[in-house]
Amino acid sequence: MINFSLVDVKSITSNEPRSNFSVADLENLADIIIETGGIIRPLVVKVTGVESYTVVDGHFEYYAAVRAREKNPRQGEMVNAFVIAPKLEDLVVKQVASLKKIDSSTKQVTLQSETTKLEPRLANLELRLEKQFNEFKSEFIQERQRIDSQLKQLKNLIPQKSDQSNPLSLLNTLDKDELSIKLQRARISGAEKLAKGIFDARRKKPKQEFEDYRDVVKSVKSLGDKTIKLGDKTILTIIDEWSRS
Repeated sequence: MINFSLVDVKSITSNEPRSNFSVADLENLADIIIETGGIIRPLVVKVTGVESYTVVDGHFEYYAAVRAREKNPRQGEMVNAFVIAPKLEDLVVKQVASLKKIDSSTKQVTLQSETTKLEPRLANLELRLEKQFNEFKSEFIQERQRIDSQLKQLKNLIPQKSDQSNPLSLLNTLDKDELSIKLQRARISGAEKLAKGIFDARRKKPKQEFEDYRDVVKSVKSLGDKTIKLGDKTILTIIDEWSRS
């Protein structure tokens, strides 16, 4: 026969170590036991002597009740328990084991069911995220192309500095006739001969170009034609006139 009783916590023992349970969990349940005035799930205990019992089922609740008594001796003094007769001990132990097995199986089925339900949701979430990412990527590429296009348009609107305003560049690129015309417009005397001398001196350079203005004067003089006059004053006039034109 099974009797429901209020049993003094001090008279109960457990053959399962207290260390098997989380301290935080025991503390939490102990506080709830003190607030509610007892445990709602009675212990299953068997008689081991006069006013002494050992836990058959409910070891966690027992240690929580012990902790509740340690924290508040009055509130945690007594605990609800089913006291089983010695002759029913084996049957009760079997019942407890069966109930635990069913409970464990139910939890596993529930967990599998929740997992099964969760998998399609996760798959849909991944698809939505991938779709949003691809849309964002496409928008980003389009925006980048639009900005690049605007930058090119702006660049085309900015006046580019022409090499034609650089006298040294003109001396290195214009042919003989073009040099002659430019020199005549700058009112340089002997423009035609000077143009031919500059052109011939340039062709004799290793890279067919002058390094600087002094190189122009020096190279033209090295031709040895005394009819071609190009000195520092003349080159300065050329630079000044061509820079303004």
